[in-house]
Amino acid sequence: MQVTLQTLVGGLSLGAVYALIAVGFSVVYRTMGLVNFAHADVAMIGAYTASTFYLTAHTPFFIAIVVSIVITGAIGLVIERVLRPLENKDFDLMLIGTIGFGTVLQAVATLIWGTTGRAVASPITSGPLDVWGIRIRTYDLVVIAITALCVVLLTLFLSRTKPGIAMQAVAMDHEAATSVGIHVGRSNGLAFAIGAGVAALAGGLVAPMLYVDSSLGGALGVKGFAAAMLGGFGSIEGAVVGGLAIGVLDSYTADHFQGYSVLVTFLVFTVAIMIRPTGIFGERTVSRA
Repeated sequence: MQVTLQTLVGGLSLGAVYALIAVGFSVVYRTMGLVNFAHADVAMIGAYTASTFYLTAHTPFFIAIVVSIVITGAIGLVIERVLRPLENKDFDLMLIGTIGFGTVLQAVATLIWGTTGRAVASPITSGPLDVWGIRIRTYDLVVIAITALCVVLLTLFLSRTKPGIAMQAVAMDHEAATSVGIHVGRSNGLAFAIGAGVAALAGGLVAPMLYVDSSLGGALGVKGFAAAMLGGFGSIEGAVVGGLAIGVLDSYTADHFQGYSVLVTFLVFTVAIMIRPTGIFGERTVSRA
């Protein structure tokens, strides 16, 4: 029982990272109806940037993450600005463009940091907590808490602030939003920046948990994309539930099936999607016709 509960906590912490990746996917999708395939590679850049400031510049870990969020937010703005001329003109080319940006980011990471990855020590030096005989890593609790805070703040931003409400108006009907004076390009740029910033947060938080190299984006992207699909693309709450579910499932399968854990995880995911194709919370579809 104790091992099961420890596995659950470990799965929730990794699932929180997947949830952040899924949230980043969903923010762009619910505003533009576009899947940003460069998103996972932005998270990889965020992990590299945060680890560089933390290990090389000796910046406090969480400040290093904030710096990486600012940098990747700017990358998100650049991606949207390059793709903006294609908005409402060639949607397929926009998708291909995000894939191309992902490839460019991988090349940039290799050029700057090389092919050798890096291990990042946990910034929390205190030992694990002992709760009813269950040893819980303090850093796992920190990751879960930061993810929860991020989701709450993002939800409040989308529902309580003018820019957030404008983003949702663009998602519902971009032509009507334009007619009432909302700058659609600005809202889309903000969506990309927020999505990139959330990806950087995920990358920074996962750095002490996984090995940081240029393939990190692929590992996070597949699980984050699966989490977004499982929860319902475009749904913030669905992204969180999907991310936690994938994380816990991944943790349990790794414990029981070892080398076949990825296969078992995606078999379960496939069955779940076959049963409910639109995900747990349904699917928000944005029309760009």
